[in-house]
Amino acid sequence: MIGVALIVAPSWTLLSTGDTVRHQHVSLAVLLGISALAGVLVLAFAVRSVVARSRPRPERTSANAAERGEGDATTEASTSHHSTRPRRVVRGIGTALGLVLLAVLAGASAWLRPFPATDAARAALVSDSTVTITESGGWYTFAPSSQATTGLVYSPGARVDVRATAAVLRPLAEAGYLVVVLKEPLGIALTDLGQSAGPIAAHPEITHWAVGGHSLGGVAAARFAEDHPERVDGLLLHASYPLDDMSGADLAVTSISGSEDGLSTPAKVDASQAKLPADTTYVQVSGAVHAFFADYGAQPGDGTPTTSRADAQDQIVTASRELLDGISLGG
Repeated sequence: MIGVALIVAPSWTLLSTGDTVRHQHVSLAVLLGISALAGVLVLAFAVRSVVARSRPRPERTSANAAERGEGDATTEASTSHHSTRPRRVVRGIGTALGLVLLAVLAGASAWLRPFPATDAARAALVSDSTVTITESGGWYTFAPSSQATTGLVYSPGARVDVRATAAVLRPLAEAGYLVVVLKEPLGIALTDLGQSAGPIAAHPEITHWAVGGHSLGGVAAARFAEDHPERVDGLLLHASYPLDDMSGADLAVTSISGSEDGLSTPAKVDASQAKLPADTTYVQVSGAVHAFFADYGAQPGDGTPTTSRADAQDQIVTASRELLDGISLGG
């Protein structure tokens, strides 16, 4: 069963998400490949074991025992039995641990399935005269036609297709800001808390940086801002909040949330205010849910929206741009 699961889980992830995995961090494709390969090896080993057991075994002979004497044979059998028992125990423990690890691998291959970007998000990834969009191994870059001096490094939410953020972030590039969206290892921002340093180093022309993210991506962005105050001027939280106390940080912070969010609920956002600077700007989008901060469809556990996605995203974009406007002016 485990062998089958190791093959079925990555196959389901690939078949149910189209070309999504190809545009995420390479670590996800590697994990799925390892799972499938492990499944093939497990099944091959199982088939080999069945074939070996089905073969007739040669009959035991007592000729040697008779030559040595019955007493010696009995003593030798007893000694052999006691010496092989610890080995069997060790092999049994090793087999059990191996099966547990393989089960975890199969489960991870299924659980890490990304939420695919919608057609609207994909459409926002097309370059034109105002924005040039490029993809690299570590991130997507939205570069405005004019020379930008302020930029945003953005971390998507957990298991969210990196491309799903395009409809919300492209307007920021159209307004003249450089926007970089990270491809997070395995789709989980917390797997590399220093990842934002890569695009920042790659764009020395940017003099003012903000970091931000959606949900768990915002948690990672907050940690990066806390750890790199010399590089970061602002923090943008989309349906997110920090885990650590950042109340003394010298940052321009904007926290944007949805009133109907079932995951980063209004209560959680309110409870986190003591961890942010006193002059943090809070914007609650009436009727918005967790999944409105990107375009990847509905999300399990989320609330029920009472406004349209388009209206909510207009407000999200406006509040996000105001943070970047303030940073670019030195505010």
